[in-house]
Amino acid sequence: MTGELPLPARPRLVGVANFALASLNRLSVLPDTPLDLDALTETARRQTGLDDFGDPWFLRPMEVLIEAIRAEAALNDLGHFAAVGQFLKVLRERLWTEHWFNTHEDIEAEPLAPPVIVVGPMRSGTTRLHRLLAADDRFEHMRFFETVCPVPRPGFRPGRRDPRPRQAGRLLSTVHRLNPRTAMIHPTGPFEPEEELGLLVQSAWGMKHEAQWRVPSYGEWIETEDATPAYRHLARLLKLVRWARGSGQSRRPWVLKTPQHMLDLPALLQVFPDAKLIFIHRDPSKVVGSSCSLVWNQMTIHSDSADPHWIGEHWLDKTSLQIDRMQAARGGIPPHQRIDVLYRDMDADWEAVMRRVYHFLDIEIAPALPGMRRYVERAKGQHRWQRHRYELASFGLDHRTVRSRFERYASDFDLHPRPAQPEVRAVVSGPRRAMA
Repeated sequence: MTGELPLPARPRLVGVANFALASLNRLSVLPDTPLDLDALTETARRQTGLDDFGDPWFLRPMEVLIEAIRAEAALNDLGHFAAVGQFLKVLRERLWTEHWFNTHEDIEAEPLAPPVIVVGPMRSGTTRLHRLLAADDRFEHMRFFETVCPVPRPGFRPGRRDPRPRQAGRLLSTVHRLNPRTAMIHPTGPFEPEEELGLLVQSAWGMKHEAQWRVPSYGEWIETEDATPAYRHLARLLKLVRWARGSGQSRRPWVLKTPQHMLDLPALLQVFPDAKLIFIHRDPSKVVGSSCSLVWNQMTIHSDSADPHWIGEHWLDKTSLQIDRMQAARGGIPPHQRIDVLYRDMDADWEAVMRRVYHFLDIEIAPALPGMRRYVERAKGQHRWQRHRYELASFGLDHRTVRSRFERYASDFDLHPRPAQPEVRAVVSGPRRAMA
């Protein structure tokens, strides 16, 4: 099956980077760190001079992920270089995390207020809803640099110069140069509101890895495991992020969101039992198509063997699992803790939707509206000259197949596409033309 819209070619700079890294490897210029858990943990200990990783639970998902990458991901030189770097970064930050908690016991002692959590599939409008809420300074929200670099190095002091925004900015700049489409699919910047995905990455947990690498055995494994330890560590990291801002005693609730929550609602609610959940729903054919496009855009950087039809099949199944698990867990959540909104309604009148949300949260919306309107205007500017384009057919899928897979879900939330309204023309008498 061939789509009318061809898949974008991989940026030439990726090929240049692969060639350069292969040359440096042949010359033994780069450190030879194998993709091996024991070697990586030993390197991280040596680099930091620290030894305590905290709860060793995370080593098992990391081991499964590394094994899956080695067996299934078909990494190119750039992909291998990036994978080693990512694992070493996580391991160093796990060591730094325990350093901070061991030397500042007050960090973990401060409780978290019940958070407000946006829940929806990948590419369902969770980012827009999250950023509207983040525009309200009565909430705390993660910023991009804190998601990418959640743990400051030893020696850091709250309120003093923080090198992490510049570090995150350099990383973002590199990603955008390697693949400019990333900026179009998910515009962001070092201080922009961002999801807490990086806090789950600290436990080697979640769909983020499946969106980057072809690792189906890892995905199947975590689908059968209890996510509660990963969410407990996420809550600890939220306290550390708050302390690093110099707001250790803030009682403002966090606004959280990441599509991983769709799969892990029981664990999420085990850790945050009083959370308020905002579920967002979108036409599943749009969710699947946009997800496949995002995954293709990332996977082609790390592997020369990315298969769009495999991506289509895998993310159709993954989206189905997200929705099935969400539906199963949602029914057990008390009505006073949840509300449902539609992507379509956000497009038509976001302000009316947010008024409903704030009524549900029992918070006055008026103080938040100016910040929300500024965000909407900025977002319009970001998207004025660029649009994320994709087609299901590019991934071996079609609308009938996808919609039949999600018929019950689409009916439950009225997600079927609305028929186009017939064009109405008014005819004006006299010499003037008919006006559209």
